[in-house]
Amino acid sequence: MSYPATYKYTKQHEWLSIEGTTGSIGITDYAQHSLGDIVFVELPKVGDTLEAGSTFGSIESVKSVSDIYTPVSGIVTEINEALTSAPETINADANTTWIMKLTISDPSQAEALLDAAAYEAFTSEETGH
Repeated sequence: MSYPATYKYTKQHEWLSIEGTTGSIGITDYAQHSLGDIVFVELPKVGDTLEAGSTFGSIESVKSVSDIYTPVSGIVTEINEALTSAPETINADANTTWIMKLTISDPSQAEALLDAAAYEAFTSEETGH
């Protein structure tokens, strides 16, 4: 599995891509692979204020339901409406399928997240590979 080097990662398997003050958030390829076939994505509402580490939605697969956490604090500016009718898009390309975008209120929070190499090492420890 590959992880874009420009992204930041959480130990809960979310990714964060930052452009200026906007953060795009999705789940990692590792997460979608672990979940299996995704059948539903619960999205936040535009305008929601989220704190880093808080739950903003969930992903349901044929195997389980998992919460999704926001890696940084901010206000939701956009949600990926296409996931309502095609949640399996995440299975096809987790690295580019964002779930929501937010205006980041504290950019320094991103510094505490994992880079691609650290995330890859973390998932290797988790799986024993």
